[in-house]
Amino acid sequence: MTDTKQASRMERRFAALKQENRPALITFVTAGDPDYANSLDTLLGLPEAGADVIELGMPFTDPMADGPAIQLANQRALASGQDMLKTLQMVRILREQDQDTPLVLMGYYNPIYRYGVKRFLEEAAEEGVDGLIVVDLPPEHDDELCIPAREAGVHFIRLATPTTDAKRLPGVLNNTSGFLYYVSSTGVTGSAAPTPEKVQQEVEAIRANTDIPIGVGFGIRTPEQAARIGQFADGVVVGSALIDCINKASTPEQGTQGVLSLTRELAAAVRTARK
Repeated sequence: MTDTKQASRMERRFAALKQENRPALITFVTAGDPDYANSLDTLLGLPEAGADVIELGMPFTDPMADGPAIQLANQRALASGQDMLKTLQMVRILREQDQDTPLVLMGYYNPIYRYGVKRFLEEAAEEGVDGLIVVDLPPEHDDELCIPAREAGVHFIRLATPTTDAKRLPGVLNNTSGFLYYVSSTGVTGSAAPTPEKVQQEVEAIRANTDIPIGVGFGIRTPEQAARIGQFADGVVVGSALIDCINKASTPEQGTQGVLSLTRELAAAVRTARK
């Protein structure tokens, strides 16, 4: 991997948290939801509210792995005119005030392909993107985006699920860097919360095969759930619960306030998860 500032920011963050003996709070919001200005306000407020790593969704018309909450977020963002240029612009503005918080772009391959892979990777690295999570590109297609991303100094973060068996796992871990995103339940985002004991067993089984940090997501909605998962996971991923703050808000400004307020509660929970 190219030894760039972007490539090492994630490693520095997880190393620091390991020294603190606590998990990362990894927050997900969709770029441009409900509109560019308020989405940018939310993004810029997340680090101070306690987000250790930020996942920023790239809006797409057909988010197949996502449940109703994030589907609605994608629709609102696209309706407000969000596109890849604006999403990368948001990253650049974040980097003007925050050089430490890792940021991961998450979504589907189609918007990247349409933008142009080479152009996308060059601009993403330039603006300060640390990693990519591309839901619909399995290891069999690593030449398409994963390997070029790593050569550009951008981590490629893979998903593992309860159905990822011992035969499949090595392929998932190969070329994965930054962290592994463990999808703790089958189904779409926002699904029912998993049983912590079962998830812990599954995470420990994966950890026997890799030193990469493991973030756990899907179904984590409350500070109590985040704290329980944070007892054993290297990162706790929360998305749909934050998006719901925007879904239920009377105004866009209230949505931003709701996201940041819940982030503060989640951050407090993960900071005391192992005490």
